[in-house]
Amino acid sequence: MSSTAEELIVRHRLTVADYHRMGEAGILHEDSRVELIEGEIIDMAPIGSRHAGTVCQLSRLLERAVGDHALVWTQNPFILDDHSEPEPDIALLRPRADFYKCSHPRPKDVLLTIEVAESSLRYDQKVKAPFYARHGIPELWVVDVENGRLTIYRRPESGVYQDVVTPSATTAVAPGLLPVAALDLSGLF
Repeated sequence: MSSTAEELIVRHRLTVADYHRMGEAGILHEDSRVELIEGEIIDMAPIGSRHAGTVCQLSRLLERAVGDHALVWTQNPFILDDHSEPEPDIALLRPRADFYKCSHPRPKDVLLTIEVAESSLRYDQKVKAPFYARHGIPELWVVDVENGRLTIYRRPESGVYQDVVTPSATTAVAPGLLPVAALDLSGLF
């Protein structure tokens, strides 16, 4: 029986537990710019000034807007399944008394995920958006700093966000699950 090259390739998908053990063993360092996506360790782009400043500005706006209604989770991981632990730029989480000290958030805890794209726009739109939709993340915002544009993805269904909108830069926007937290993003870009 003959085999093709693809049949000979064996992939070993890492689990979140494997990934954490790699950190504990010093293979991955706390400041490593990587995340675990579907069992694979993915390098993340270095953080440029516009990216960092946009994350900081959005975090501040969100902290003020959500108050005690949500926790702003900045550049921290959450666990989507046994093989995925992304580190989005920002997430809004359901409040929890322990501030997630006892365990990382899970999909049911996530109200909104935000990815700020300075050099990762295509990846965020083509890989991350369907990835988050497959895991039932209710809303994703992709902030395109290069083109000064926000794209909002809502209503995940069958691995695809059903509602995708790009509001004008002067429109106030609010997370779908936190309508009280309207944000004026006119100064973002």
